[in-house]
Amino acid sequence: MQNNIRNTNLRFNLDKEQQRRAWEYLQTMDRQDFKSYSQVISLALVYYFDRYYRTQADPYLETREREELFVTQIVDAVEYSLKQSLPLFLSGLTAGMVQREPQIRAPFPTPENSQPDSDIDWDFLGE
Repeated sequence: MQNNIRNTNLRFNLDKEQQRRAWEYLQTMDRQDFKSYSQVISLALVYYFDRYYRTQADPYLETREREELFVTQIVDAVEYSLKQSLPLFLSGLTAGMVQREPQIRAPFPTPENSQPDSDIDWDFLGE
């Protein structure tokens, strides 16, 4: 067990803004979520360096992530707007369809009222 543990000392210069903020985060971290300084620092280092090496291998990673986030925000906003306005639009459309008067159409002639044209040779039907 002793061979699997490594010790190191951290020193924070509180006169430097970034180091002061790091120290303040360590002092105010939620102990329910983060059990120790070691856990927080290891999480932060792994996250930072994983991202750092991915951006080194793919320089447009951050730009694509921002674009994807922007597109997601646009889609969410459109979906929200549709959810808000679609019921009103559909109810207005339905009300408009109900109030619409039926169109008046000319009746089709019925077979008893129709007269065959005398110029037409009806013998071609084979009767």
